Amino acid sequence: MTKRQLIDQVSRKAHLPKRSATEAVDVFLEEIGRTLSKGEKVVLSGFGTFRVIRMKGKTVRIPNTEKFVTIKPHRSPRFTPGKALKRKVTR
Repeated sequence: MTKRQLIDQVSRKAHLPKRSATEAVDVFLEEIGRTLSKGEKVVLSGFGTFRVIRMKGKTVRIPNTEKFVTIKPHRSPRFTPGKALKRKVTR
């Protein structure tokens, strides 16, 4: 599903004009991103949890060229699905 398809579904199921549905989806995604950027987690009951993990710096070898590259320490988003979502997917 693409963002456009999600907006179409929200518009249809919530009986909203597409402009309002677009704004709602954009605000929702922006708030998740803003919260994660502050290092906080986002918990959506029945759906899952978005969180940020800190990755250590490391040196890795690129297989094709045999060169070594250093990856700096950084933060990375992670998603853990909730029980209800797992049940829907595994059925």
